[in-house]
Amino acid sequence: MPEHIVRSYDKELEDLGRKIAEMGGIAEKMLSDAMDALANLDTDLAHTTIAADMRLDLLQRDIEEQAILTIARRQPMAMDLREIIAAIRISGDLERVGDLAKNIAKRAIKLSTEPRFPRALIGLKSMHEAAAMLLKDALDAYALRDAERARMVWSNDVELDALEDSVFRDLLTFMMEDPRNISFCAHLLFCSKNIERIGDHSTNIAETVVYLVTGEPLPTDRPKGSSQRSRLAAPPAAI
Repeated sequence: MPEHIVRSYDKELEDLGRKIAEMGGIAEKMLSDAMDALANLDTDLAHTTIAADMRLDLLQRDIEEQAILTIARRQPMAMDLREIIAAIRISGDLERVGDLAKNIAKRAIKLSTEPRFPRALIGLKSMHEAAAMLLKDALDAYALRDAERARMVWSNDVELDALEDSVFRDLLTFMMEDPRNISFCAHLLFCSKNIERIGDHSTNIAETVVYLVTGEPLPTDRPKGSSQRSRLAAPPAAI
């Protein structure tokens, strides 16, 4: 980040970056805690995760207000303007990551009264590992202003999509094998979608980082793997 003659301007930009880093740390911990709560059906940890979302919301609101004031006072251009716009975009994505982690924690509370079916959680653990890595790499790319690392996040999201398709098939199989699994697995279907959406928001952050560093947007269409659900839902081809 270039230094400015007015030191307070640099401080305003640094403060935005610091708050984004704080939001990133909270979002990563919320995701980890939500998945631990789900794996262990730990209602206390789930409630702690839900409560943490308030701090994330406050930070996001603070970043937006500070960014708007900085634009009004400094009338930034080029890289400076991209820095401020990036902070607004990334804070919005991190706030949504927190909301999605909170949703998983809420499912953990509901599942605490259901008969346990640990085998159904195996695929979600793999999804969590992939999503957590995407989020970490996206935040690292922002901290380091590393466009190449951000592009890797953008490309690797397809792996999380493939895992979600696999989890979807597995959970449907478990439900068909034994109707007693339906309620438990239905909740997990919602959790898997939340995890997949966290990957999408990580990809959004990566796209913002590339724009911040290079001034050029990534292509509109992201890499996507074949979707089993799309094939199942698609009408038969005309003969």
